[in-house]
Amino acid sequence: MTVKINQCNQQNLQLLQEISIETFNDTFKDQNSAANMEAYLDRAFNLKQLEKELSTISSHFFFIYYNEEPAGYLKININDAQSEKMGDESLEIERIYIRNKFQGKGLGKYLINKAIELAIEQNKKMIWLGVWEKNENAIGFYKKFGFVQTGAHSFYMGDEEQIDVIMSKTLK
Repeated sequence: MTVKINQCNQQNLQLLQEISIETFNDTFKDQNSAANMEAYLDRAFNLKQLEKELSTISSHFFFIYYNEEPAGYLKININDAQSEKMGDESLEIERIYIRNKFQGKGLGKYLINKAIELAIEQNKKMIWLGVWEKNENAIGFYKKFGFVQTGAHSFYMGDEEQIDVIMSKTLK
């Protein structure tokens, strides 16, 4: 098994969109209406939106490859790109998306560790993320890495308000 993590750029826009739609749909389609899923996917993962996110200086995307195959990605935000005002000493993990066929291979651990490494390199004191309160697998995964619930915020799936728990981890 070989695992590689490479930074994503504008040339990777199509692949980024493909993985985003595929993984989000696979993860959440059974718990949300088709109309709300379609509305969210169209808004969040259209090429113009992803291009804007890729060009944001304080946001960074990293693809993870498993045996040379693109298996998923990590998106982090710092400074004013964070989705909540957490301050300049924080790094947000906005997305860890792993394709279904690569689930259970430890790739999420690589991406969490990459985010922690980036936070330490940038002298951040805290790393945080938002995760849907009903995504128990993800919440359990983050707890294994020392994340604890520190708050909550609203997340809109189409016209439905949902609650994301905010989980954070203090760095040494």
